[in-house]
Amino acid sequence: MQKNEALLKRIAKLVRQNQDLVEQHDKLSREHEKLQAKLENFKHIVARMKEKVDLPDEKELERQHSKKFKMATVLFANIHGFSRISDSMDSEKLMDELDTVLFKFDMLLKINNIHKIRTIGDSYMCAGGIPVKNITNPIEVVMAALKMQQYLEKVRKRSGHDIWDLKIGIHTGPVTADIAGRKKVSYDIKGDTVNITSRMESSGEVGKILISVMTYELVKEFFVCEYYGKLPVKYKGDLEMFCVKGLKPEFCMDGDAFSVNEKFDTKFKLIQFTDIQEIILDKLEKELPRYLYYHNVKHTVDVVTEVELIGWAEGCTDDEVLLLKTAGLFHDAGHTISYDRHEELGCQMAREFLPKYGYSEEQIGKICDIIMATQMPPKPLSLLEKIICDADLDYLGRSDMIPVSNTLYKELKEQDKIDSFNDWNKLQEKFISGHQYFTKTARSLREVNKQKQIERIKSLINGGKYKPE
Repeated sequence: MQKNEALLKRIAKLVRQNQDLVEQHDKLSREHEKLQAKLENFKHIVARMKEKVDLPDEKELERQHSKKFKMATVLFANIHGFSRISDSMDSEKLMDELDTVLFKFDMLLKINNIHKIRTIGDSYMCAGGIPVKNITNPIEVVMAALKMQQYLEKVRKRSGHDIWDLKIGIHTGPVTADIAGRKKVSYDIKGDTVNITSRMESSGEVGKILISVMTYELVKEFFVCEYYGKLPVKYKGDLEMFCVKGLKPEFCMDGDAFSVNEKFDTKFKLIQFTDIQEIILDKLEKELPRYLYYHNVKHTVDVVTEVELIGWAEGCTDDEVLLLKTAGLFHDAGHTISYDRHEELGCQMAREFLPKYGYSEEQIGKICDIIMATQMPPKPLSLLEKIICDADLDYLGRSDMIPVSNTLYKELKEQDKIDSFNDWNKLQEKFISGHQYFTKTARSLREVNKQKQIERIKSLINGGKYKPE
C-alpha cells in the first residue's frame, strides 16, 4: 500500500514536471517566432541598405591599380538603432527614414569634399584627401561628422522617436587606395590608418565623435575637443583620442555650433591656399615660355611671400592677407597665355579657377583689382594695391638687384623689346630714380638700398665693366 502511494506521488510529480516543460516549450516557441520576425525585418533592412552600395560590374573591375596617399582622413560611422526597433513599429517607414538619412550623409560628403568608400549593413565609411590630395581634409571630415550628428538630431525631433544614432571614429594618416573601373571609378582603401579608425569607432560611445591625436593636431584651432582616453595599438603603443564637441565659439554663425562664419572661412582658406599654390605653381612650371627669365616661378613665389610679410607689417586682417596672397599667385599667371596684357589674362584665370575653392564674387573682384594695380607704371589706390606693387618691385631695394635686373634684360632682349645693355641701364636708372615705394614698411626696408642701386647702375653706363651673362 505504501509502495503504491509513493509510486503515485512520483508519477504525479513527473506529470507536473512534464506540464511545466510543455509550457516552457510553448513560451520559447512564441519568443522564437518574435525573434525570427525581428531577424527577417533586420535582413530586409540590410538588404535595402545594400542596394544603396554602388558596386562596379566585372568589366569595370578589369582595370585596377593602387595609389598611395600620404595624408588622408578616414571616418568610420556605425549606425545604431536596429535593437530599438519593436514589432509595433512600421519597418517600411523606418527603412525609408534610414534611406533618407544615408542620402543626406552622401550629400554632406559632397559638400565637404569627402569621398564615400562604402556602406555595408550598419557601417558607413568615407575618406577625405582622396582621390584628389588636399591639406584641408581633416577639417572637412570633422565638419562633416558634426553635420551628420546635427542632422540625426533633427530627424529624432521631427519623427518623435529616438531610433537612429551614431558612433564615429576619425583618424588621419597614409592610406593605399585600390582604384577600379573605367566609366565608373570606385575606390577602396586599406592600411593601418583604416584599421585604427575602425578600432576607434568600436571603442567609442554612441553619440560621440572620437578623433585621433594626429587628427586633433590638425583641427584643434577650429574645434572644441576634450581628451577621451588611450587606445592600445599593436606595435605602436597607446594612441591618444579626443572627443569633438563642436566648433569653437569664435567660428560659429550666430551661436550655432554647427554653422561656420566668415572668420572660419578665411582661416580655412588660408590653409587651403597651400593646395591652390601647388596647382598654380605646377601650371607655371609646365606652361611658362622658356624665355621668361625674370617672370618665372621664383618671381611668383617671391611676390606671394613678400605680400604676406608687408601685409602683416601694415596691419592687414586675415581676410586681406588671403586676398593679397591669392592676387600674388595669379598676378603673372597670364604669361602662360601671352606676354602682353598678362594682368588681364591672370584675372580671367582667377575668375575661372577660384570659385571651385569657395571664393565669392566679391573676393574675386577685389583680387582682380589688386592684380591690375601691378600694370606699369604702377598707380595703386588702396592699401592692398600698394602692398602688391611694393612686393612686385621688391628686388629694386635688395642686394641682388643687379643680377635680378639682368634676367629681366635677357627676357626683354630675347623678345626684341630692348636694344643694347647700355640702353637698358639708362632705362633702369631713369625708372629707379623716379620710383618710390608706397608703404611705410617697404620704404623702411628697401629705400636706402635702392639709392645705392642707382649709383651702381650709373657706374655701368658708358664704360661700365659689368656685363650680363
